Amino acid sequence: MSPAGDGAPGGPGWGPHLRAAGVRQALVAEPGAVLPAAHASLWADGPGGWARSWACSEAVAGRAGFAAPGAKREGDGKSPSGSFGISLAFGYAPTGDTALPYRACTAADLWVDDPKSPDYNRWVTAPHPARGVERMRREDALYEFGLVLDYNRHPVVPGAGSAIFVHVRDDRGGGTAGCLALPRAEMVALLRLLRPGAFAVFNPRALSF
Repeated sequence: MSPAGDGAPGGPGWGPHLRAAGVRQALVAEPGAVLPAAHASLWADGPGGWARSWACSEAVAGRAGFAAPGAKREGDGKSPSGSFGISLAFGYAPTGDTALPYRACTAADLWVDDPKSPDYNRWVTAPHPARGVERMRREDALYEFGLVLDYNRHPVVPGAGSAIFVHVRDDRGGGTAGCLALPRAEMVALLRLLRPGAFAVFNPRALSF
């Protein structure tokens, strides 16, 4: 792929913004023509500017699209808009084919989505008293491969949204509860390409830096 320039794709300014922060790899997610379709691409910063190294036109975002910047709320069915660190890969296998830190999901692993819990938007281990939790080792394949995004994590704001991941798409159709989902093969390819320190940029056309 040819270099795309500092402002591509979408909202002008994300390239210099990330470069100034020392970020050299960006996973960009943009809304498609019809909800909840989305386009995802991976960009690397090099001597000639930001260049695309991977793209997926079969991604899906939240079933209600993308929230406006700062407007994401728990249970709204929207993906957040903004730039977020990619801190961790996870999955069902004991080890992951990725350069990122990796955590294997067990039957005891939960993610808290109860805004009233002191552990809201955190990975915890059962048993846990929170009234709302999500199992990280699901009975389906949606979390067979995944990424944890640092949305609403440092600090955590109760009710601002939780468990924002990139994970395997449900081939039965439909959007997510707020994550970005990719076909299984594309998720595997993305994990192999990502390097520590990468950021995600969701809905860049709505952002200003």
